[in-house]
Amino acid sequence: MTFPELGLDESILKSIEEFGFSEPTPIQAGAIPHILAGKDVIGSAQTGTGKTAAYALPILHRLGGHKKGAPPRCLILGPTRELAAQVEEQFDAYGKYCAPKCCLIHGGVGYGKQLQELKAGADIVIATPGRLLDHLQQKNFDLRSIEVLVLDEVDRMLDMGFVDDVKRIIKLCSKQRQTLLFSATVSEDIKRLISFALKEPVEVSIGIKLSPAETVKHEIYPVGAMQKFDLLVALIEKMEIDSMLIFCRMKVGADRITRWLKEHGYSVEAMHSNLPQNLRTKALEKFKNGETKILVATDIASRGLDIANVTHVINYDVPEHAEDYVHRIGRTGRAKREGDAATIIAPDEHSKLDAIEKLIDQTIPQRRLEGFNYIHEPHIRETTSSKPRRSRRNASTSKFGRRR
Repeated sequence: MTFPELGLDESILKSIEEFGFSEPTPIQAGAIPHILAGKDVIGSAQTGTGKTAAYALPILHRLGGHKKGAPPRCLILGPTRELAAQVEEQFDAYGKYCAPKCCLIHGGVGYGKQLQELKAGADIVIATPGRLLDHLQQKNFDLRSIEVLVLDEVDRMLDMGFVDDVKRIIKLCSKQRQTLLFSATVSEDIKRLISFALKEPVEVSIGIKLSPAETVKHEIYPVGAMQKFDLLVALIEKMEIDSMLIFCRMKVGADRITRWLKEHGYSVEAMHSNLPQNLRTKALEKFKNGETKILVATDIASRGLDIANVTHVINYDVPEHAEDYVHRIGRTGRAKREGDAATIIAPDEHSKLDAIEKLIDQTIPQRRLEGFNYIHEPHIRETTSSKPRRSRRNASTSKFGRRR
């Protein structure tokens, strides 16, 4: 199937053609026809499969151009500021020639620009739950005109405790709306939300089983808790780093690791939800343009963010949720390039490792770092050699929307 065969408007096809893509990804090919037909859709696919384009392209087709002074016709709800900003960027890119007006609403910044854009008339509102509810409570606008509601990265929103906020927002939308729900996983909590928010939805599930990409080499490095940071530095020194993401479970841990690495002379920034929005944006920009080689983050950066060319991922802490392991290491090895991921594991984290290996149905190789001065010799579990990766360093993709 090609994009022209999907029946999208010529203005949208023109922007797609400028990207150099002709073939939709499976989630796009599966979801777009149903969305164009006006049906409610549940889209389930792993990160990196083009979920944003799967709903953005048919929404742009439906809305057409900008209606000056008209109330918002589409609401896209996402869990984090960074994801919301990325969705806005993609709508601007895909809608280059039909030119609808987008308004980005999230916390951490002032209300002025958001109010101006709402007053001028925004066709599409892209928002996080907290700031959106602030605007609604202040009666800056309402949601009765919403024709299409998108709930993006729903599993993440529910993990972050937004379920009640999401339900409040849904109730404020027009009952005549089309509702699109996109998520990497569909849990029981999400199923309850589906029964509440969607009408006779069509389900499009693509590769719902989470598994690491074949292009990612991932390994486990056991070590005593007191030597975690020392091992982190030793791993960094042995790796040829172009850009590295280091994941921590807690915000305070991300700040501490960032501070310690700076003391060791590394170019590093932190990113987590406690930082002011301007600092988060600056840290992400510096990392993307190569000014900063290492970004230390909580799981805010493991989902959805468009961070290209990450060569290495290190899990300083084993993630609390097994699914987050796949999302974390999936930040590297993207667009058919190879990537490397290492997880530093303390003795009290082995139960989390068991959960990860059960989820991905793989035994992850364990390694001892040669030349590192272990206080206590680590117990290394023997595993069979893994299948070598295909060399994809210079491969290109013909799929559209690989950012997510």
